[in-house]
Amino acid sequence: MVATSQLLVRLLLLLPLICFLPLSIQTSAAAGVADKFERGLNLTDGQTLVSAGGSYTLGFFSPGASTKRYLGIWFSVSNDTVYWVANRDQPLPDKSGMLVFDDVNSLVLLDGARRTVWSSNVMAASAPVVQLLQSGNLVVRNGSSDTFLWQSFDHPTDTLLPGMKLGKNLWTGGEWKLTAWRSADDPSPGDYSRTLETAGLPELVVWKRGVKTYRTGPWNGRYFNGVPEVSWYADKYPLRVTTSPSEKTYGYTAAPDAFLTRVVLNYTAGGVERLVWDTGVGEWVSYFKGPRDPCDAYAKCGPFGLCDGEAASSGFCGCVDGFSPVVPASPSTQEVKDSSGGCRRKAALDCAGGKSTDGFKVVPGVKLPDTQNATVDMVIELEDCRERCFADCSCLAYAAADVRGGSDGTGCVIWKDAILDLRFVDGGSNVYLRLSKSEFDDHKRFPTLLVATPVASIFTILLVVFAIWWRRKSRVVGVIPHNPAMAVPSVSLAIIKEVTRNFSDGNKIGQGGFSVVYKGQLPEGRLIAVKRLKQSALTTKGKKDFVREVEVMAGLRHGSLVRLLAYCNEGKERILIYEYMRNRSLNAYIFGATNLRASLNWARRLELLHGIAHGVAYLHGGSGESVIHRDLKPGNILLDDEWKPKIADFGTAKLFAVDQAAPDQTIVISPGYAAPEYVRGGDMTLKCDVYSFGVILLETLSGERNGALQRLLAHAWELWEQNKIVELLDTTMVPLPESEQELLCELQRCIQIGLLCVQEMPGDRPAMSVVVSMLTSTTSKIDWPKRPTNSDGAVSSNSSHGVVTGLLSHTTTDLT
Repeated sequence: MVATSQLLVRLLLLLPLICFLPLSIQTSAAAGVADKFERGLNLTDGQTLVSAGGSYTLGFFSPGASTKRYLGIWFSVSNDTVYWVANRDQPLPDKSGMLVFDDVNSLVLLDGARRTVWSSNVMAASAPVVQLLQSGNLVVRNGSSDTFLWQSFDHPTDTLLPGMKLGKNLWTGGEWKLTAWRSADDPSPGDYSRTLETAGLPELVVWKRGVKTYRTGPWNGRYFNGVPEVSWYADKYPLRVTTSPSEKTYGYTAAPDAFLTRVVLNYTAGGVERLVWDTGVGEWVSYFKGPRDPCDAYAKCGPFGLCDGEAASSGFCGCVDGFSPVVPASPSTQEVKDSSGGCRRKAALDCAGGKSTDGFKVVPGVKLPDTQNATVDMVIELEDCRERCFADCSCLAYAAADVRGGSDGTGCVIWKDAILDLRFVDGGSNVYLRLSKSEFDDHKRFPTLLVATPVASIFTILLVVFAIWWRRKSRVVGVIPHNPAMAVPSVSLAIIKEVTRNFSDGNKIGQGGFSVVYKGQLPEGRLIAVKRLKQSALTTKGKKDFVREVEVMAGLRHGSLVRLLAYCNEGKERILIYEYMRNRSLNAYIFGATNLRASLNWARRLELLHGIAHGVAYLHGGSGESVIHRDLKPGNILLDDEWKPKIADFGTAKLFAVDQAAPDQTIVISPGYAAPEYVRGGDMTLKCDVYSFGVILLETLSGERNGALQRLLAHAWELWEQNKIVELLDTTMVPLPESEQELLCELQRCIQIGLLCVQEMPGDRPAMSVVVSMLTSTTSKIDWPKRPTNSDGAVSSNSSHGVVTGLLSHTTTDLT
């Protein structure tokens, strides 16, 4: 009996513990293990929910130096990277906070006095459950239902994750947008916000207290027109814009094998940045930053102004053709080159009553102007767009709306107001600007007096015209020789204008930040490529680069180098005349459309690599002097009619032996091709070109771009070590050698040479003369490549991080 009484007492003492045992187990599980809890349970400060897979964590935190407490979600690999905050404008004073379902089954955050500081305002549910999903989305649902009663993805703070969206709900009128933190210690809403503008074409815009500060350019069907950089990582993080009766939104997804990523709106100056978690170094790596340069400042150059990021010496701003700068009234404003007043039309338009003599001139390669007040028609073709604009006297410019179909694009955007925020951008679109007839007549005036001459004089006039033509033809023929001697001849500007039809838009075949390339035709029918430096590039350095290219090319003679035929140095013009390469650059064939890539079979790719290697080896010593190209990449390798490679663009080249005593401090970086030692400190040797050649070799075989993150090199090393080298081959490559063993031997040899060329230490890379020997002789000994270390190697994450964060803005321009 006594024993029974003692047992009963013990049970009574344990009863409270038994009653609370389920809650304790659930809470314990929540601390670092569980991803959800139900009504009757709670989450207190110090406890967390962790998503399945462990990528995301929900809990309480204090930002920076602050002691205030907030409920937020962060990346588990980076505890200080919080991407969502519940009570961002109502912080808790201490660690007494609790997340729980209230009496009406709404998820609420309570303070120490059990007052509500934040609520999800969930609709009524009989069995509410809160869960942190594998996507990082915190959701509330009823039981096991797949329908979300509430989700954190609908209430973003300063960060956009895969699966989230920005834009407008057309049914409710609600909006998804990002709002930057106030500071590093204060997550309350700051001055900057980022929205998806849905008037006109969709585009992302950053605002500062309601004033537009930066825009990405409109959506062109593939990416936002002013941010072509996304094409580098579009395979890993595809973008999408949704237009439906219920919503107009933008978001992105992540491939299954992609690293963790986020797009954040920073509180410092409203910058936008895409960051990717580099598992190798345990750091966030920047893929993109915007604004990228002064030209991204909204409407920097005013109405009808055109901004050039390479024209710092002129204040970046110029005017589109047919317009001149509005001179500021204040002298002090002129001194600081304030171009916000924009540009005004030189000659009035002629359009009335449905009749017009106006024409359209293309402004090529630009970020499209602000489309907020533009008219958009996605159905019609570009030619119909031109006709519509021409028939409407209020139409000032037009452009294609969608580039997915190739060619000049489809759809129609029409501007009836002054165009704003126009800038040059790599891979940009064309804007067709309405101009007065006089803007086209200046260089096309016909001698009307001669037409009025009596019929008896016509024969005499024709003879005179023929004589002039014959003199001009005789003057041009021979001035630009097929194979110039060591002294490259200088030709007059008048001759160059003649063979390019006065630099007409129809003859334009390429454009970059520093130059425009035109096709010219000599009287005997021979085609030439005319590289005309932009006026904005004629800085002291630009003029030196021009002289250097002439000096270097004058002494080089090799079948794998593009031939400089002549040059012009007249007034403010700096022009180089080269052989015309009908098949454009290697870039278009190894990274282009499937049909272009398929045109390079296995044998042709090997021949190309042999030719390029011979050309670089010649530069490094075959010419009698050692020349470092410094910017080898597929875009600077042109292909002639017989598919022979020709190395081009020697504006950055250096005569190594001469220049060693006074090194050029200018660093020329093309992300993905620059050697690690050159990226880090500008250390320049012949081995820098060897590294670039190794990257080109691997890209030519694989059809994959290396890029600033050195992804191809990492992939090549992985396949090499796993003995899966065949997987590196471009799948469009046909036909392959009949013998599989022959293919494997040649492929292994090529990849081994490529990996040797991209060795981390310059001394471990072979000389180009040795590379030529290894490529052309199957008996040549090839050393075993050393895998780069994780300290600073080409394939290491540190190296990739350095290239991306420090040098993404230092891009160079292709000639083609």
